[in-house]
Amino acid sequence: MFDPIIWDKLNEECGVFGIFDHQEAAPLTYMGLHALQHRGQESAGICSSDGEKWYKHRGMGLVSEAFGKGELGKFRGHVAIGHTRYTTQGSSKIENAQPLFFNYANGSMAVAHNGNLVNASVIRKDLEKKGSIFHTTSDTEVIGHLIARSQSVDLASAVSDALQDIKGAYALLVMNEKELIIALDPNGLRPLSLGRLGNSIVVASETCAFDIVGATYWREVLPGELIVVNKDGVHSRFFAEKTKRALCSFEYIYFSRPDSDIDQINVHMARKRMGKQLAYEAPVDGDVVIGVPDSSISAAIGFAEATGIPYEIGFIKNRYVGRTFIQPSQELRERGVHMKLSVVRKIVEGKRVIMIDDSIVRGTTSGRIVKMLRDAGATEVHVRISSPPVKNPCYYGIDTSSFDELVASSRTVDEICEFIGADTLQYLTPEGLINAIGRKDNSPDRGHCLACFTGDYPTEVNFEEALPSLKC
Repeated sequence: MFDPIIWDKLNEECGVFGIFDHQEAAPLTYMGLHALQHRGQESAGICSSDGEKWYKHRGMGLVSEAFGKGELGKFRGHVAIGHTRYTTQGSSKIENAQPLFFNYANGSMAVAHNGNLVNASVIRKDLEKKGSIFHTTSDTEVIGHLIARSQSVDLASAVSDALQDIKGAYALLVMNEKELIIALDPNGLRPLSLGRLGNSIVVASETCAFDIVGATYWREVLPGELIVVNKDGVHSRFFAEKTKRALCSFEYIYFSRPDSDIDQINVHMARKRMGKQLAYEAPVDGDVVIGVPDSSISAAIGFAEATGIPYEIGFIKNRYVGRTFIQPSQELRERGVHMKLSVVRKIVEGKRVIMIDDSIVRGTTSGRIVKMLRDAGATEVHVRISSPPVKNPCYYGIDTSSFDELVASSRTVDEICEFIGADTLQYLTPEGLINAIGRKDNSPDRGHCLACFTGDYPTEVNFEEALPSLKC
């Protein structure tokens, strides 16, 4: 994870992958986690079972680092779940790596979760008063305790019971020796898709994981749906009343890989449409369009296509910088962006540059990138953002916990423009974003969460209790 002062982007919490009825379940899960590596780079883990024995391992770092000592060769089993994790607020430690494993009265289970519960701290305090002992700071452990305390004997019913008590965002995988349980929160805040690999069932946070294991997309897991996969097939039921979906819009803007499809909408194509919509809403004269790697490239191409202004590669991204870069002096910290990005001087020198980025969170990196372009000889720098201003914290699994962190929460667009040193700055509107993505809000199954832009949260939030100190 880059120091946020050095690399100013939102971070997703994690990715999940599961497979049932495949003799290479664990190796395929390992491959699936590689495809989801962008969703979490601090820890990874896999649990599998052959119907009798359990095989499990968790480790810190990238997937290849977590399983870098031959651990995968010891795995067996036909059912497996895996998790790759990003963490915040000092909770990056092996105890919080997932999947979490539980022995309880009705047997054993493993739990993996993407998202954040807005009432986890309340439930945790209540469970502690009743004698529960917690070993992690993860709200996933809260889910495990609720499942274990259920009066239901079968795992699926116990999971359903637990889900009645929790609020927030969760794409949840639970397994025992014989079943894989899949559940998505009633608002569908996080993405979760089903695939098929021969006779096997696969589930993943993003469809790009299906491609790497050779699976084919089947369908989305629906909001409020609980799916049981066992030797008798796939069984679906709903644990909550149907409500309007509120999928996190940043999945399309930034988080998901361009080759993933969410609700059968390709992420790359959605980003291109964002760029075209941005060109319509915020036109500007310029000589060249460039995008900040990597997630803004698609939007920059769309902006260039819509305006006829040439698109060029204006930045080269250094992919070999370590994941942590914190230098002791301010002077060296100021050089951090230069380690991550280099400007192609001959592209921008003497040019009016239109720089496309997907978001501005704290504003620190944007200002340094604008300065880099000027230092490379750009005569003008016009910044266009392919999302609305991020004004409000997220309580559903993104690492913005306070208004103080967000430059747009206390500054106007003109003030942000001055802060980052650009000649002009404009954002995409919320209406333009929805139009570009293509998931129209007139369908209850295709709504968006725009809370970080509008402050309209799709669930009830106790803001003091919901601060994301507990993470998936």
